[in-house]
Amino acid sequence: MSDTVFANSTELGAEASDWIALLKPRVLTLVVFTGAIGLVIAPVHMNPILAITAILCITVAAGAAGAINMWYDRDIDAIMKRTATRPIPAGRIQPNAALAYGIVLSVFSVLVMWLAANFVAATVLAISIAFYVFVYTIWLKRRTPQNIVIGGAAGAFPPVIGWAAATGSISLLPILLFLIVLVWTPPHFWSLSLYASGDYERAGVPMLPVVKGARHTRWNVFIYTLALVPLTLSPVFFGLAGWVYGVAATALGLGFIYYAWRVLSDSQDARGVSLTKDAPAKLAFRYSILYLFLLFGACALDRLI
Repeated sequence: MSDTVFANSTELGAEASDWIALLKPRVLTLVVFTGAIGLVIAPVHMNPILAITAILCITVAAGAAGAINMWYDRDIDAIMKRTATRPIPAGRIQPNAALAYGIVLSVFSVLVMWLAANFVAATVLAISIAFYVFVYTIWLKRRTPQNIVIGGAAGAFPPVIGWAAATGSISLLPILLFLIVLVWTPPHFWSLSLYASGDYERAGVPMLPVVKGARHTRWNVFIYTLALVPLTLSPVFFGLAGWVYGVAATALGLGFIYYAWRVLSDSQDARGVSLTKDAPAKLAFRYSILYLFLLFGACALDRLI
């Protein structure tokens, strides 16, 4: 069946770039980076070839989950402007082909992780895929405005997987990094949802701005950011990170609070609708990505020093 499906997709005009697009490459960057950091900061050093293989497994697994997500969300992707040109709603790849693609890559990544690293890393990798597909995509996304709060755990697994790949176990530091990404996800994603709320409303996705309104969402961006900053200092509190990380986490956290405050104090009309076309939210979203890169980079630098 899969041969026929892939052949039909080729007839529809699918190219290599379309199959890559199914993996959500822009999302993969952060996933791969945080997974690699988890591996680098582990007290056990892997063989370089096996370490690269483990990182590739995290990459492929995350991409596979993204492909299955696109398969399931193809109906709402066709409605939203920012996703309408994706390979499935645009008709370049058939849904069954995307599903087969995602499943094959998922199984492949978990099996290779087991062979190259260990059972613990492979198990957590499998859980991360299942969580993103079944808990976030299928169960939460279309049912509750808290979808990204709980579903954000799917993107928080990579540092745990990286650590487990190197050590064969799970320790407090990767758990703290997991929690940091988990709490970082809502203000990151809600900043995006503020200026993409029209798309979500048309598609019937109950994102927070759609259900609770823009003003409520802005407050949540600010509150979650305030909660995130002390959490990022927890590795220092537990003696798992030093002054390099502590200084970086504090400075970066103050920057995040500044951008979250700008989101909260954005000029609004009586309904809470931005009068600046959500310019502060766009800046906060961009900063949040840089923030996580620099924060995890500082953690790795601190451990190396």
